[in-house]
Amino acid sequence: MATAAHRTVDAVWRIESARLIAGLTRFVRDVGLAEELAQDALVAALEQWPESGVPDKPGAWLMAVAKRRAIDQIRRRTVLERKQELLGRDLELQQESAEAGLDTALDDDVGDDLLRLIFIACHPVLSTEARVALTLRLLGGLTTDEIARAFLVPESTVAQRIVRAKRTLSEAGVPFEVPHGAERDRRLSSVLEVIYLIFNEGYAATAGDDWMRPALCEDAMRLGRILAELTPAEPEVHGLVALMEIQASRSRARVGPNGEPILLLEQNRGRWDQLLIRRGLAALARAEVLGGAAGPYALQAAIAACHARARTAEETDWARIAALYGTQAQVTPSPVVELNRAVAVAMADGPSAGLALVDALAEERLLEGYHLLPAVRGDLLEKLGRFDEARAEFSRAASLTRNTRERDVLLRRAGRL
Repeated sequence: MATAAHRTVDAVWRIESARLIAGLTRFVRDVGLAEELAQDALVAALEQWPESGVPDKPGAWLMAVAKRRAIDQIRRRTVLERKQELLGRDLELQQESAEAGLDTALDDDVGDDLLRLIFIACHPVLSTEARVALTLRLLGGLTTDEIARAFLVPESTVAQRIVRAKRTLSEAGVPFEVPHGAERDRRLSSVLEVIYLIFNEGYAATAGDDWMRPALCEDAMRLGRILAELTPAEPEVHGLVALMEIQASRSRARVGPNGEPILLLEQNRGRWDQLLIRRGLAALARAEVLGGAAGPYALQAAIAACHARARTAEETDWARIAALYGTQAQVTPSPVVELNRAVAVAMADGPSAGLALVDALAEERLLEGYHLLPAVRGDLLEKLGRFDEARAEFSRAASLTRNTRERDVLLRRAGRL
């Protein structure tokens, strides 16, 4: 019975923690304190629910408990500033309202609260690593141990990042609000970047023994869907959701029975998730209707849609994909985009055309140590029958990747030559 209750507490926490922390942050104006209060409520649930049973509205129960703890803390500090006294009285009024009807305790301004929390967790004042860790902690409901295992870093490292992030936000006096105008655009870009980083790490793990970490993909998609509901008029949000949905539709086909990677052109397309594809195409259509067809995420989603619409690998419209990469190179110039364009050109116009573009990238400093450059070059050299050169490129790519599964694939390709 206790184990079942504990499982329920864990499930409720995953669902409600972001809303709980967001609502508490609105009252106490401190994201670190809000998380502590939420954790206190979680401990209370673990202690009480096995005996009393799970309440009808568990999220509201957690909010009510956390608010009581907040009021107690403020009462203990009544000798401090007048502002705290006013806040305490406001919290007491909120507490009375919550006790009168727990069903409304989480609903008031919850959309605004979540949006504010997203913008705080992804604030540019934090390092990228800190933003990712704090977002997964506050909005994904993950523990420090889960985040550490997902990114293959020590738990102490993640814990330090989160502690430093909260301290930085407090010291910088970051307000609990959604920015406006140009500042909102800059911050939204940061939010989207963090969500996509989380998704990418799950979709193609940079290191370790697993090719994919599906749980991270699911967390990123959940965050993207929440953001799309909260900002329905933002085309790039829908573009990112479209990209993640379509990419994730291939997940089951990307990994073999023993965990080995299966490349795109070799995948069984019957295993692609058609529901995710339909969701992704619908999100892409929304982005385009809102005028966001040329946004960086929408462009990537349009490329992914070309693959999703092709019933077989041979039906893929590589000429359109190459053109889309050309547009993306103008919108967000990057050697990686040019490398992807080279692959598409090779598929559309032949390996020689693609190899010329790849060789032009050989001196790009940003691609030094990037394993996919020699991997792509090796593939094109193999298709041209230049096997000795191809073998050397695959071996070099294998030495550069930190993912065990990917290294095995590259070494096998080198061995076959």
